[in-house]
Amino acid sequence: MTSDAAPLAAPEPDILRYAAFATDPGGGNPAGVVLDASGLSADRMLAIAAEVGYSETAFLIPDTSGDAGGAYTVRYFSPLAEVPFCGHATVASAVALADRNGPGRYVFATQAGEVPIEVDKGADGVLHATLTSVEPHVEEVGEADVAEALALLGWSADDLDAALPPRIGYAGARHLVLAAATRDRLARLEYDFDGLAAYMTARDLTTIQLVWRESEHLFHVRDPFPVGGVVEDPATGAAAAAFGAYLRERGAVTVPATLTLHQGEDLGRPGVLTVELREGDTRIRVSGTAVPIP
Repeated sequence: MTSDAAPLAAPEPDILRYAAFATDPGGGNPAGVVLDASGLSADRMLAIAAEVGYSETAFLIPDTSGDAGGAYTVRYFSPLAEVPFCGHATVASAVALADRNGPGRYVFATQAGEVPIEVDKGADGVLHATLTSVEPHVEEVGEADVAEALALLGWSADDLDAALPPRIGYAGARHLVLAAATRDRLARLEYDFDGLAAYMTARDLTTIQLVWRESEHLFHVRDPFPVGGVVEDPATGAAAAAFGAYLRERGAVTVPATLTLHQGEDLGRPGVLTVELREGDTRIRVSGTAVPIP
C-alpha cells in the first residue's frame, strides 16, 4: 500500500544568539549559534544566517564517532556567503556549549583547519574562551593594491602609520591590515561599500583590518566587512589573530606578548579582544567572553 501523505518537514533548528568579546549583550559582536546543525543543507544554513542578520552565524555538527567528545564540524555563514573561519562566532559557540556542559576543551573542524578552544570560568564567574588559530602567515601587498584600497576608504597615504606598513595577514581568513596614523582617522569611517566589496572579493579578503596603536600592547581596531553584507564588524576574532601574526612577523612586539584590542567603540558596541603570542609557537591565541542576547 502506498501513501499520498507529504514527507515530514525537517524540524527547525534552535538558533541561539550571543554577543562575543563582551560581558554586556549590547556590546561586542552578535553571533548566531546553531549547536546541532545535523541535516541542514548549505542553502538552509545561508538562509538562516540571512534571517538572523548578524555578521556571522555558526553551525555546529557534533562528531558522533567513537569517543570524540567535544569535537564538532563547524561552518560559518554571513548573510551573503559562507566564510572559512570566524573568530567571534567560534568564541560565542564555545561559550554556548560551556553554558550547557560546563567549562572544558572543544575542537572545531573548520574549512580553514582544526581550531582548539578552551573555555574556563574566571574569578568573576564569567566564561572566557580561548581559541588557537590555524598556522598563520603574512603576505606583501603591492603599492597599486594599497592605493586602490585607500581610495575606496577615502584615506590618503599620509593617513597611514609608517611604522606599521600594509600587509595581508592570515590566520584562518585573509585580512588586509592598514594602520592609521591617528585615532581621529580611525574614528571616521565612510567608504564605497560596493567598490570595496568588489575589491575584497577579487583578492579573497574577508575584512579590512584598520588599526591604531595607542601604546606598545594596546590597539584600537575597526573592520569593514562589505563582502559579508555588513558595513562594519563590531569585534573580529579572525582578524585579531591575523593581526597578531602580522605584528610577530614585523617584529613590532617582543614575544612573548599579550595584546589588548578595543573594537566596536565607534559603533556603540564596545568589545575587548585579547591576543597572545607565545615563544616557540607561531599560532595565535585569541580570548574573550561571550554572553547570551535575550
